[in-house]
Amino acid sequence: MNDTVYYWQALNRALDAEMSVDESVIVMGEDVGLYGGSYRVTEGLYAKYGEWRLRDTPISEGSFTGLGVGAAMVGLRPVVEIMTINFALLALDAIINMAAKIPFMSGGQFPMPLVVRMPGGVAKQLAAQHSQRLEQTLMNVPGLRIAVPATPQDAYWQLCQAIRSDEPIILLEHELLYFSKGSLDVTLEAPPMHRAQVHRQGDDLTIVTYSRMLDLSLRAAEQLAEKGISAEVVDLRSLRPIDWDTCVASLEKTHRLLVVEEDSRFAGAGAEIAAGLTERCFYTLDAAPQRVAALEIPTPFNATLEAASIPRIADIIAAAENLCTN
Repeated sequence: MNDTVYYWQALNRALDAEMSVDESVIVMGEDVGLYGGSYRVTEGLYAKYGEWRLRDTPISEGSFTGLGVGAAMVGLRPVVEIMTINFALLALDAIINMAAKIPFMSGGQFPMPLVVRMPGGVAKQLAAQHSQRLEQTLMNVPGLRIAVPATPQDAYWQLCQAIRSDEPIILLEHELLYFSKGSLDVTLEAPPMHRAQVHRQGDDLTIVTYSRMLDLSLRAAEQLAEKGISAEVVDLRSLRPIDWDTCVASLEKTHRLLVVEEDSRFAGAGAEIAAGLTERCFYTLDAAPQRVAALEIPTPFNATLEAASIPRIADIIAAAENLCTN
């Protein structure tokens, strides 16, 4: 059955679906119980499953994320919600030193069925300390897996898959996607969690992107088509691991690569994507890969400056036109 839902509703349905069939699934975080979550993701679940399985925690990210690690080690399947990725900086010891490493260091004796959900990205005038992305920090950690759903359908699929996994999964959700709408069919068979998806076919260049930048890239591709440039748009859906095969197949057709990310350009996710695809497709490419990314500054509070600091549709179009003329 195909419904049109908000992104947050898709996440809510995924939690409900998994909690209803597995009593070991619990949710922990600030305001996830009575309040229903900062972005409504846990709305209604407290009344349905009770305070034991919907645990409101103190404002102490390091503590409750560490508690989630311990819960996973003794057989529960905790879903930890960190209110914003900016606060995850306080929980990196639990995420990087514990969740990512304990399965390896224990010789597999302790699996880590832990999900850590984090909203992030540039929203609306939240200023520098509340507008970070940080995916590049987490991508550099062996042992973690990172999913970046861009649509309600993927939000549902990937959260369900993450909860069922015995590995630590980071689910990065963009704050401006929560109230975006899209189709959701819970009866559809989900693709593998880390498989990329081609959202638009094209012949002249490949745009590789993820999260909120998928929407901007698709809109840019529509305008590029009016200019006679056919752009193929690939949504990675995952940043660790990256589905190189889908990207390579696209580049073998288009021979040009444009990477679009919201995070800052230097040493970011886009740098790894461009490097990885250049290594794999060096003799296939007809031009040097290009990247569209945020400016190298802390995100401004001023709305006009904030908008100018991150990629816009016009930036993607300009980069694509430049790539196709070289």
